[in-house]
Amino acid sequence: MALDNKEIALSLNDHILRKKNANMSEQKLERKITLLQATAINMTDMVGIGPFVVLSIVAQTINGPGFLYAWLAGALLSIVDAMVWSQLGATYPLAGGSYNFLKEGYGPRWGKLMSFLFVWQTMIQAPLVIASAAIGFAQYAGYLTPLNDMAHKAVSGTVVIMIVFLLYRKIEAIGKISVLLWMGVLVTMAWIIGGGMMHGNFLQPIKDINNGLQLNHAFAAAIGFASVKTVYSYLGYYNVCHLGGEIIDPKKNIPKSMFISIAGIAVLYLLMNVSVASVLPLEQIQKSSFVVSEFIKAIAGPTAAIIATILILWVAFASVFSATLGYSRVPYAAASDGAFFKVFARLHPTKNFPYVSLLVLGGIAFVFSLLFKLGDVITAILAMRILIQFIAQTVGLLILVKQKGKDHFAWRMPLYPLPAILAILFWGFVFYSTGTRMMLGGLLVIALGIIAYLIKSKKNDEWPFDSR
Repeated sequence: MALDNKEIALSLNDHILRKKNANMSEQKLERKITLLQATAINMTDMVGIGPFVVLSIVAQTINGPGFLYAWLAGALLSIVDAMVWSQLGATYPLAGGSYNFLKEGYGPRWGKLMSFLFVWQTMIQAPLVIASAAIGFAQYAGYLTPLNDMAHKAVSGTVVIMIVFLLYRKIEAIGKISVLLWMGVLVTMAWIIGGGMMHGNFLQPIKDINNGLQLNHAFAAAIGFASVKTVYSYLGYYNVCHLGGEIIDPKKNIPKSMFISIAGIAVLYLLMNVSVASVLPLEQIQKSSFVVSEFIKAIAGPTAAIIATILILWVAFASVFSATLGYSRVPYAAASDGAFFKVFARLHPTKNFPYVSLLVLGGIAFVFSLLFKLGDVITAILAMRILIQFIAQTVGLLILVKQKGKDHFAWRMPLYPLPAILAILFWGFVFYSTGTRMMLGGLLVIALGIIAYLIKSKKNDEWPFDSR
């Protein structure tokens, strides 16, 4: 039977697409990132400006020495969720992370929609993540010199531009830069923790953790609201999964780097909070916008506080660097797969990195850094990504295990499926704690993404409008 004109056109389009993909596959990402570098990338992304600017907010929310429980809750959620990421990341070590996990988990039809929704929200929430660190950088720079609104925006925008400039190079050079920035993170945290040990009653905040504590609905609600901020400070432990196509021995190094990162950062966060609380009274912690700088000033004087503030800005800069690196691989992965605009699949002709994706995300982040305030950005980031990137991804893992069996996976979580179920419950609680306005905003982004997918599918004659 002769093919009609439409079928001929579709066959030609498929042939052209396959040829383009074959040409693009000749230029691939290279596996050059070691375990040390992967861990450094994760930890610098996790620390950032978050713990320094939300420490006071968490103390205000809990309003008592029990604020340490909110940091423990963030660590627990991160460990449980990292088991999901490890099982998926070790089995599908490709650029784009969640894009691939959702596509595999939901199959050839629904996987197209779910992976598209992840890339769709990434084009919004990834620049928000980058902008939040840049805004936090500018906010904390106010300790060194007062900044008016215009100067604040100029600083945050400049940070984004500098990050894009540093990332515009080969991945092995980026790995070395990441280790250097990571060293600054460790030096800063060591100084803060050591200062509390030497000058404060270090164990007192731990002894007082249950003072006035009542296990009731009010405390549960407070932990929920505070955990929105602490979880934000832990985000980034999965960054290595977005770089899956560039990790050496990914089956071992992806899970290892995540668990090492979470354990290390959890210890650092808890010791930092204990250290600050052992020197400064709770009321001062709750009211301060520069609590760590004031802590260093109390134990070592104003000059030391200035040096500490510069180091904190180093940490914030390192976080933006790491986050931007990971997210720039997501649109690239989708475009290489033919599921997103093909321009994002381009690699730099000599430096071999997705430069179009980097420049576009950096440009959007630059605009966001001029428009938004930090508190709203933090909550919006979580509300926007929880349903697709965390909950739906975990459900996709459960589907995959049922369909392909446990032996299919290169790394398997202990006590399966308990960690996966706990991750869904924990993320649902955090999503609820973001508040009605933010929840509706997250759902609106998903709804708009579904509409965009349907328009794209109709135009390209793809599922669910596939006529072939």
